[in-house]
Amino acid sequence: MDNQKIDEIEFVIFDTETTGFEPEAGDRIIEIAAVKLIGTQIKNEFHALINPCRQISEEAIAIHHITNAMLKDAPLMEEVMPKFLDFVEGSVLCAYNAAFDLGFINKELQLLNRNLAWQIPVIDILAMARRLLPHLGQYNLGYVANTLGVKKEQIHRALSDVYLSVDVFKWLKELLKAKGIDDFRSLQTLFGLASPYLNDLRNQKISRIQEALDLKVRLKIKYLSRSNAEVTEREVIPRQIKQENNKYYLVGYCDLRKEERTFSIDGILHLEIL
Repeated sequence: MDNQKIDEIEFVIFDTETTGFEPEAGDRIIEIAAVKLIGTQIKNEFHALINPCRQISEEAIAIHHITNAMLKDAPLMEEVMPKFLDFVEGSVLCAYNAAFDLGFINKELQLLNRNLAWQIPVIDILAMARRLLPHLGQYNLGYVANTLGVKKEQIHRALSDVYLSVDVFKWLKELLKAKGIDDFRSLQTLFGLASPYLNDLRNQKISRIQEALDLKVRLKIKYLSRSNAEVTEREVIPRQIKQENNKYYLVGYCDLRKEERTFSIDGILHLEIL
């Protein structure tokens, strides 16, 4: 999958609505929706309401307007979750603020005594928006969609928000391709949720940087800037590898800027020793 183009990958873009906002405090999923997307084409759709066997908080009802009465005859999660897992099998999961939805998915799996060791890659569309549109100021789904010219209202129901997320994802993919980034490995490196695979990629980069430090030679890097979302190629004389708050950085003298700079290792798309 690493060498595949982004438009060749089957993504499952999904969303959930819940009884509240804290899965560890007992909140449950009450609605889940997903669509399969390859390139610009939607291939299939999944949607279900779910009886959570608990009351929905007033705060949550005020957002999604799903009431307890609406769920009285809905199926239980033990019926819905296997169907959802079958739907997403073999695909890349993708969501707007993916960590929130995945936290609920994982909690539901735990309650069902299912294996939590997912090997499915997960892409966060919110992370894409923040990185590719760095000066927006706010990043709720409806505002980002409107900024990109998507004329749909966010109504906080799972299926409609999935289709809104699809439109935003398509726009952001085009912004990436305009920057010369069209491979899945780069997409996952930049916007994937933490996983053993991404840890391995990061460690490979760190190992190469350490090799350049030991040899006292230059590096050539391709880098996506956090400040202006530009992709540049530059030569760097590495000075050190720095860690802050579980993030890793290359510190070095940059020939392009003629000064010492700090580069997020996750933002390095390619590097080679010169």
